Amino acid sequence: MTLDARGPALIGRAGAMATVVDALAQPAALVLIEGEAGIGKSRLVDECLATPALRDLRVLMAVCPDLREPFPLGAVVDGLRLFHDRLGALDLSPLAGALRPLFPEWSTLLPPALESLADPQETRHRLFRALTELIDALGIDVLVVEDAHWADAATLDWLLMLCASRAGGRSIVATYRPSDVSERSPLLRLTSRLPRRMTQERVSLEPLDVPQTRAFVASMFSDTEVSEKFAAFLREHTGGIPLAVEQTVRLMRDRRDIFRTETGWRRRLMAELQVPPTVRDSVLERVARFSAATRAVLQASAVLEAPSDERLIAAVAGLDEHATRDSLAEALASGLMRETARGAFAFRHVLASRAVADAIPIPTRRLLHERAAVSLRDREHPPAVRLCRHFREAGDVAEWFRYAEASAELALESGDDQTGVALLHELLTTAEHPVDRRVRLAQKLGQAATLTAEPLFGLGELVREALEQVLADPGLPAGERGEIRLRLGQLLLHLGSFEDGMADVEAAVPDLEHRPALAVQAMLLLATPFTGAWPAARHLAWMDRAVTLLPHLRAPADRQAFLIGHVLSLLLLGEEEGWRVAGTIPRTAESQLERRGIIRARLIVAQAALLWGRFGEAGRGLAAMGAMVKDTGYWRVADVVRIGQARLAWHTADWRGLDETLDDLATSESADATTRLEARVVQGQLDLASGARQRAEHRLRLVLAANGPRGDADPFASPNAALARMALSEGDHLGALELTEPIMSMIVRKDVWLWATEVVPVHVDALIAAGRTGEAGELVTAFAGGLAGRGAPAPAASLATSQAIVACAEGRDAEALFTEAARAWAALPRPYDELLTLERQGRFLLGTGAGARGLAVLSDAQRRLQDLGARWDADRVARLLRGYGVEVARPWRGGRKGYGDQLSPREAEIVDLLARGWTNKRIAESLQLSPRTVERHLSTAMRKAGVASRTALVMAVTSAADHPGREPT
Repeated sequence: MTLDARGPALIGRAGAMATVVDALAQPAALVLIEGEAGIGKSRLVDECLATPALRDLRVLMAVCPDLREPFPLGAVVDGLRLFHDRLGALDLSPLAGALRPLFPEWSTLLPPALESLADPQETRHRLFRALTELIDALGIDVLVVEDAHWADAATLDWLLMLCASRAGGRSIVATYRPSDVSERSPLLRLTSRLPRRMTQERVSLEPLDVPQTRAFVASMFSDTEVSEKFAAFLREHTGGIPLAVEQTVRLMRDRRDIFRTETGWRRRLMAELQVPPTVRDSVLERVARFSAATRAVLQASAVLEAPSDERLIAAVAGLDEHATRDSLAEALASGLMRETARGAFAFRHVLASRAVADAIPIPTRRLLHERAAVSLRDREHPPAVRLCRHFREAGDVAEWFRYAEASAELALESGDDQTGVALLHELLTTAEHPVDRRVRLAQKLGQAATLTAEPLFGLGELVREALEQVLADPGLPAGERGEIRLRLGQLLLHLGSFEDGMADVEAAVPDLEHRPALAVQAMLLLATPFTGAWPAARHLAWMDRAVTLLPHLRAPADRQAFLIGHVLSLLLLGEEEGWRVAGTIPRTAESQLERRGIIRARLIVAQAALLWGRFGEAGRGLAAMGAMVKDTGYWRVADVVRIGQARLAWHTADWRGLDETLDDLATSESADATTRLEARVVQGQLDLASGARQRAEHRLRLVLAANGPRGDADPFASPNAALARMALSEGDHLGALELTEPIMSMIVRKDVWLWATEVVPVHVDALIAAGRTGEAGELVTAFAGGLAGRGAPAPAASLATSQAIVACAEGRDAEALFTEAARAWAALPRPYDELLTLERQGRFLLGTGAGARGLAVLSDAQRRLQDLGARWDADRVARLLRGYGVEVARPWRGGRKGYGDQLSPREAEIVDLLARGWTNKRIAESLQLSPRTVERHLSTAMRKAGVASRTALVMAVTSAADHPGREPT
């Protein structure tokens, strides 16, 4: 996929820009802008000169190239040549004849040449005076000297003379890299002294931090959503240098190493990050200037990659202690390396390290890796991950395998799932193994791939191919074959290939006959309704088989896993027996692992309670789970708890602050893909109700596209019903049917009517609009039969509404049915659905001649919808009422009312916790927000208070609280 990358915005430079603009807006300023290569010095100057305050100034731009022997005043001469067309109109004194040697092409425009002087210093001084006269005559307001660290001595001496001159009100801007300024450079005289008759401003540009990197990358694309992990990855590898970030993103775009997901731009897992040519050439040009010993230190540090001490660097570089110390000092002074901790040294950013490493000849590089591996292996606590890399690059396969397996296990234990899976995949596929080892690696790989918290993307397909290749070996023992096929099936389910995944899991069962724990795992998967193709009876049959194996499960973890799967299957399939089984879930356990299992089981029960419409139980369960997550530190499921609470808030019309919570979940880095999609669905529903129809459709269609083959099998993450409502509002009943018919077909085929709550009423509306009233009646009858004997209040309320809709279409008296349906929704409570049902009742009454009662019902519904914030619906009912001559108050049309310059309740809450000394992380955990959202609220609060630091924010808010009539300052 080709992405349309644009030029990035200027990020993180607001303060620097204000300083430069303010200085140049006044006459006679010396502005010094320093920073390393690629930091954005030239960009800053260009942006400042383009501002309204400075755009009319006449600027002389002198760009100093990196020449071995720069021509005296060459950059200034090149800049002045651009003013050739104005030279003939200038009134120059005879002194300007001194410029003829610099501008031979201007001989007809300049005064006659002057007599030669015996003293070279006098000649030089006369030339400087002539240059000064020329720029004065040209009316130069600002002289910009770019890359002044490469300027020749004559140019720098002339700048010093200009700073000391009493004439003219011109300003001077010099940009330079401090690390490239030699000890004897005249530039130091310019930067170290305050000019007597000029103001001086010094601006030092720093690298971007992670939030700034995220904003910088987002500005390159057409949207503003960039994964926080992606931004952190770029910041780590580029050191936050804007040019390096931009070039890296463009290279990754060209190589298609970045792609769009529902939460923004993300990267594929890459073994190596490619170095952009611009960055590579810049780094290698700097390295070439150093002594052989310093180059050896840089090469050793590049091969080591991780921060290392002097002893290790010396061993890899092959230098003695004295040579290493001197060379390391030179590398640090250059800015290429830094001290990351006391006694530990590394490159400033990974791209520079990679550029140096890639330039090392292959035989030399292997030797350096071998030295690194031997040195690290002899240490007291040898680092497995680093040894794995060094032995692999050194070509020692046996040692590489030994440490690679240990590294994979370490990565998985530490939560770095993708790295662990990638290492195991590399081990399995890049070396020959005996059968027993191959089986063991395949089993490890399959299990690791199915337990990842984040999507595997392209790596998942690679794992799939590897497992299929292992299964193709006819010599595999049956039990091992069964486990590998089970893992393959689990992986396919994770990848969204539900039909293939269920088929592989089912095929694995016969080979697991003598391994009951694994057989139960397989049967529980088959009992879970991942796919819409299987009827409920088939899932339940597998659950019955799993129950027969329960006595064979001895390990507490296996029995707990069975309980979780049992509850999940029964409750999602709408079986009342699931509530009895849920009652057997213990409230607590001794081990941390078992307590986490209890959280998962009870969380499933709370989610099912939402689906069934048992809102009281759902609310209590979710609140308890939130507390247990905090107590146990089981943050992996925290977002699942939050999305459950958000769905409950949507249904119960507790909408205040809900959009903020949903947006945080939809862009959360910790949430899984399903949770993010569910958040987008509820956001779309909330947008539609509040009247933001275009945004609602955009969000819902993104989910529709992202769901792909799994959309009809997830009752929580389906946007179809809301989209169908929009289609019907436009009279497009065929579009509505296109959205709802696949889901209804799946529900009928599967015979799980618990999932029909949202879709049946809108599908019935679409059928009736299409003239298929008889079919609608048959569907509602089947709905009633499917719910028989089940205490599911939400589907029951949906059924009552659907029965009333059909009765109305058939010309029967539906008033009592609508009343019953509205009461059913209110009892849940689902106020929004109650009001929509009352709207239907009011319209029915208007059509039957009971106009007064109908208008009364509609007026009450309209007022309550407006109070609820359901503007789309309130406006629709208001238009109907006005058509009957009923006066309806005009609602607020200025958009959502904000808090102006006052802190919102959430912002005030966060600032209060900040004042107590809490960190962003602690605040986020306490309020169940992400640290990024906390930071965003703090930034908004600082903007409102007009301050630039957290401390100043606390002081401003505290002062405002002590003096209620005073605005925060």
